Amino acid sequence: MRLNALLLAACPLLFTVNAGSAFDETVADQHNRRVNSKIATVKLPSHIIRSAIGVTRKQTTIPVLIGQGDLDYHTKKTRVLLVSGMDGDDKAVSNALAAMQWFNTQLSAKTWRPQFEVSLIPIANPDGWAASKGSENLSGGRVDVGYPPKGNAYNSQTAPEASYLWRWIGMHAPDIVVDVRSGGELKWFATKDAITPRLTATLKASNQVNDGELIANLPKHAACQVGTIPALRVHSPSLQFLPELLTAIHRSQAEKRSKARQEIQRRLARTPIQVAQELANHYGDNLNSVAYIPGLALIARLRVTELSGDKSHRQSVEQTVAPYLTGEKPTLGKRVSGSNLSGHLIFGELAKTTGNSKYTTLADQAASLGFDESGTLKQSMPYHSEMSDAVFMGCPILVQVGSLKKDRRYYQMAYRHLQFMLQVNRRKDGLHRHSPLDQTAWGRGNGFPALGVALCLSDLPAKDPLRREFIDVHVSHLQALAKHQDPNGAWHQVVDHPGSYRELTSTCMITFSMIRGVQLGWLDEDEYAPIIKKAWNAILTRIGPDGNLVDVCTGTGKQKNLQAYFDRTAILGRDARGGAMALMVSTEMAAWMMGK
Repeated sequence: MRLNALLLAACPLLFTVNAGSAFDETVADQHNRRVNSKIATVKLPSHIIRSAIGVTRKQTTIPVLIGQGDLDYHTKKTRVLLVSGMDGDDKAVSNALAAMQWFNTQLSAKTWRPQFEVSLIPIANPDGWAASKGSENLSGGRVDVGYPPKGNAYNSQTAPEASYLWRWIGMHAPDIVVDVRSGGELKWFATKDAITPRLTATLKASNQVNDGELIANLPKHAACQVGTIPALRVHSPSLQFLPELLTAIHRSQAEKRSKARQEIQRRLARTPIQVAQELANHYGDNLNSVAYIPGLALIARLRVTELSGDKSHRQSVEQTVAPYLTGEKPTLGKRVSGSNLSGHLIFGELAKTTGNSKYTTLADQAASLGFDESGTLKQSMPYHSEMSDAVFMGCPILVQVGSLKKDRRYYQMAYRHLQFMLQVNRRKDGLHRHSPLDQTAWGRGNGFPALGVALCLSDLPAKDPLRREFIDVHVSHLQALAKHQDPNGAWHQVVDHPGSYRELTSTCMITFSMIRGVQLGWLDEDEYAPIIKKAWNAILTRIGPDGNLVDVCTGTGKQKNLQAYFDRTAILGRDARGGAMALMVSTEMAAWMMGK
């Protein structure tokens, strides 16, 4: 099947409803259609993967075409990434697409296919290209300069394209990047030391490059804190630049892995327990107040002791929670929240590992809020705020305490709360909107229900009548999520919008849920193991040294529209929330691999 026959299905259009019954086409709809039509002018084999690297302020998708082998960081081939259309030049876009078609279909390129992988971001500035604005987009910014991007990602009001390009390229970690422009004759440009001297000489590359260009900065600055990448710019009247480049790389013996790819390979080589131990050095060292973020990190550190035999982690956790056990500090603060309730999970875990019933009493301080003074089940757990997060915030603590106390009323309350939240937020497609304010399927807003039900099933007795109900809800949700896994294995900030960034915490939570389900038998291993493997690799690449993480969505309450979710800051560096989720999934993966 040819790729161009699938384009419209792969990139669904977005519509808004006006006051009448007709549909109005948005700018993004128009531009997405033009982008699809442009890409469809070339014929590419079905193994070329159509995905996206980001979205513009107009919500136009920034497309990418990826060779299937280019997703393998360990390939022996040299991985070339072409980027065209930053300057909005249609001729450059045509040349780049023609080059992609030549490489993948023509007999004259056959000799190069065993040596190279080529991927293409064909229209890096889709709004500027579609509106014939050149390097300007339609938001008051430019895409051809401004690197490395300043400020937070990906919420620039003028040029979010730059952040999407910079971080996506950093994580893709090609061996060389080529900015494709049109020109009357074939000319190459690269900064000093951006590529090898022999390749510079072979291409006769000029060093006339502006400081703010993408190709000037990829060789100097480690995008996403991963590593540097050789880069150059070409001006060409045709597709001929690509065969000339491949020939030059071969003749100059420049087929080397970029430093970025070497770092990604190093990250991928770590075992799950190694990752967990690295993260445990930076996360899970406090419980200043009882909340889900530090609570989950502490639970994961307990698992590190179980898996590694290093008792120092358990001892540290017990010391951390001691003020709550002695009554020196209250577990429920003056302002109780869902996070406060789920933070009590750490006490239930300690009750299991130590056998100390005092921990059960602490956990029950949260779980008992599901009942009124007479012991009657409430309609739902309090403090849910109508957000899908509340499936996690309220259900697991109930089932955990019910298991510890052997009291089914807690299971019944957990199921009642689950059904309440499903009525509030579950969409017809099986995904969860974050809240009734908007239909957006926020990434972590789906990670929370996945994780929450998985934890419930972990503690719910095998023969309990409600178990089948929990499993059916869980499997239905995971099947809906699996359809939206990115080709690289991650899930997105907005689950069903591939242009939104690949978000770490949601990927960790969903992956944890799948691993736990396979381990404990309610998910089919043959079906879910390939999904887990892809997801784990995506997670590994996003966990750097010293606890640094890539693209953790900042704390997010109810948002009013899709753009607001696109605009939530993607944190690069250390982050307690991301660290906790990464610790949870790494220990779960380690347990699965070790058969524990």
